[in-house]
Amino acid sequence: MAAGRLAGVLAAGIALTTAAAPSARADEAPVVVELNRLEERGGDCRAYLLLDNRGKVAFEAFKLDLVIFDKGGVIARRLALDVGPMRSEKKGVKVFDLSGIGCPDVSSILVNDVIECGGADRDCVGLMEVRSRGAVKLTK
Repeated sequence: MAAGRLAGVLAAGIALTTAAAPSARADEAPVVVELNRLEERGGDCRAYLLLDNRGKVAFEAFKLDLVIFDKGGVIARRLALDVGPMRSEKKGVKVFDLSGIGCPDVSSILVNDVIECGGADRDCVGLMEVRSRGAVKLTK
């Protein structure tokens, strides 16, 4: 009877340890993408993205599918933006222009998808955190 109880306790302990052990994917640090600044450049809008790869894995490529919405909520532009490569545990800034769109006309930017993230076998959209410093919101 004592052996049966011991086996039950060990089985419960193994199940608890297995359930409590985090997966490697859950432990991955995020890639933070921040819309830091918009700047009027003639009739165009220049956007500054601050990228913070907080993980220990570098990305040879990191390409975002961005959708820009105007003040009426209508899609004004869609573009693929390559923000890679990204070194591990490193911040960087990427600058891109929205030709033909003035900054006052932009209401929000959607990260529609991650087209490429260095061939990594992971959910790069799920890994990414987005935020904004100004009135124009960056969402995913």
